[in-house]
Amino acid sequence: MAGDSLIAVVLLLTDLLFYVAAVETPEVPMPPWYVVVPLDIAMVVPLVFRRKATLWSAYLLLLIGIPHGALELGAASAFAVIISIYSVLVYVGRRQGLLYLLATFVISGVQMWVDPPEDLWVLVIIGVFSAALCWTLGEFAGARRAYHEEVEARLHLLETERDQATRIAVGEERGRIARELHDVVAHAVSVMVVQADGAGYAVDGNPEMAKRALQTISETGRGALAELRRLLDVLRSDGDDEPRVPQPDASALTDLADRIRQAGVPVTLAIGSDALEGLPAGVSLGVYRIVQESLTNTLKHAGQGAQAEVLVRREKDVIDVRVTDDGAGRAKQLVPAATKAGSSAAPSGPRKLAVPGGNGLIGMRERANVFGGTLEVGPAPGGGWQVHARLPVRLAT
Repeated sequence: MAGDSLIAVVLLLTDLLFYVAAVETPEVPMPPWYVVVPLDIAMVVPLVFRRKATLWSAYLLLLIGIPHGALELGAASAFAVIISIYSVLVYVGRRQGLLYLLATFVISGVQMWVDPPEDLWVLVIIGVFSAALCWTLGEFAGARRAYHEEVEARLHLLETERDQATRIAVGEERGRIARELHDVVAHAVSVMVVQADGAGYAVDGNPEMAKRALQTISETGRGALAELRRLLDVLRSDGDDEPRVPQPDASALTDLADRIRQAGVPVTLAIGSDALEGLPAGVSLGVYRIVQESLTNTLKHAGQGAQAEVLVRREKDVIDVRVTDDGAGRAKQLVPAATKAGSSAAPSGPRKLAVPGGNGLIGMRERANVFGGTLEVGPAPGGGWQVHARLPVRLAT
């Protein structure tokens, strides 16, 4: 409002100087000062609010300009109306600008028809050219204003999309970190719990077995701590030289099977001769994590005396991973309960099996989906449980 206030003050001083000069010339009759001064002030005050209340200011100036122009008190009325044409066009719109311009021409025409001035055509030409100039300036200013608004809207949209992309990336990264933590911690803790229970039972009767169990707990704990430290280093590192994922891969399946055997589950591991050659790092890590989660579930859920079998083989550009266990103590649950001889009770139908759906299964499915592979989890024919994954191997050409 500072600039508009300055314009209003300049127009007011101009009209007051014109009044003082006219008063000193007796040939020019002028109204008394208590009429001129309030009318001059009223003529310029609405200009201060031309940006905040554009239409109200413009039409108020048009109405006040009628007595101001009729009394010939100065040029403030003409300049104020011209400025209002520009303001309405820029801050309200072209349609309202046309209506205001038409109203200005109608009122000016009526005034000239009622009291024709001596230089009528000169005033008409000046008025038309002044209105055309203000309209042209208003069009340029309006186009520039619209351009800036469009740029600001696009910048806001880009910022919003960037924020959304950041949130999505953060969510995906959190999910990846959660899967890695689950794979590392769940497996290690499961092994340690089983070994601790075994050591508790064997500490009196078989101290040697208890000693081996404690050694397994120690080795498993150290391995878990190492992987956790490696994962935390990845999270803390900002450089591009550090690997972005923990590094166990399919070549560590033998050590994994040994740890599960030490935990009390006999594991048969069969790996094809060329199954692990040339595997991409991500696929190799995925194979390791799928086998690790499957054996961990066997350790936790298959029951005492269960055995597991891991088969990894290569079929052209697909690596096939199959982990099965015999589910000791549960195999018969897969078969409908048979009725006793001579009993009239009919079987109630096959028993339903609860398919695990925790973070481990979700993580395995996501790993398979990332590489465009498939994962099948469910009861094995004849009893037990099986996990079957097929991951495409995209070799660099």
